[in-house]
Amino acid sequence: MLPDFTNPADWLPWAFASLMGLSILIYVILDGFDLGVGILFPLAEPEERDRMIGSIGPFWDANETWLVLAVGLLLVAFPVAHGMILSTLYLPVFIMLVGLILRGVAFEFRAKARDQHKRLWNRLFFVGSLGTALAQGWMLGMYVMGLETTLATYAFAALTAVFLAVGYSFIGSTWLIHKTEGALQLKAVQWGKESLWGVVLGIGAVSLATPFVSARIFEKWFTFPEVLYLAPLPVLAGALVVALWVMLRRMPYAEDRRSWLPFAVASTLFALAYLGMAYSFYPYVVPERLTIYEAAAAPESLLIILIGACFVVPVILGYSVLAYVIFRGKATALRYD
Repeated sequence: MLPDFTNPADWLPWAFASLMGLSILIYVILDGFDLGVGILFPLAEPEERDRMIGSIGPFWDANETWLVLAVGLLLVAFPVAHGMILSTLYLPVFIMLVGLILRGVAFEFRAKARDQHKRLWNRLFFVGSLGTALAQGWMLGMYVMGLETTLATYAFAALTAVFLAVGYSFIGSTWLIHKTEGALQLKAVQWGKESLWGVVLGIGAVSLATPFVSARIFEKWFTFPEVLYLAPLPVLAGALVVALWVMLRRMPYAEDRRSWLPFAVASTLFALAYLGMAYSFYPYVVPERLTIYEAAAAPESLLIILIGACFVVPVILGYSVLAYVIFRGKATALRYD
């Protein structure tokens, strides 16, 4: 159901929810692959790790900007929801921030440390990446279950945490397929084959659990004629999984052509799963408790914030695109000398 675009109190919350949702989706895909590279770090040889770092070096800090934007929009546009969500997810948010700090510090220090200290920073880079992914997966699971604090909810959140970490490692492997060559690229292909099934299980678990969180969500998916309109989503997702499996079995292509395809298809799969979840929970920003219209700040405040967002978002998008254009091609070891 679209908002009434003649009423600012109706369309402004919808606009900010859409912008926040877009920021989260971009973050999950972009920071997802560099978190995934960190999770895969221990599986590579020491000389290969420098190229893995080089493949994400120019992008990782710009990728995290989208998380800052999403949280900032939640705070200024939906302050009531911000307090409600963070009060329930305080501990995983804290773990995520510690993980991001560890990653950032280890990323810079490992490139300058002596060999006897480099192993420590490599371990911290892996721990920070894995901790961040698990924390985000836990938050996703808790959110899907309506932020309820029960044993069943905690069990589902733990399961989601593991699956999201596997999902990040999958999209990270597809990124490495595109950005590396030789033995490391072949390893990335194998990592992709092994982690793809974790992605399938994770998307399946969230997709099956979401309609049973509330009768409202169940009706949005399984009543007529909505079920006919939405049927292409799972069909398309299944087709993308099959396409990924076929691609990975045939990689690498001659002369490394189309090495970007697995990453592009994996990103599309993540986007489909995210859109399905967004459709399920709309118009709620806190599942079954608070809608975007109830949680939104005053329309006058939102209008001022929107003017600022019209300047900030294109700048973030512009320098992100610029970074990927400038540093296109195969990765080399990241060096500071």
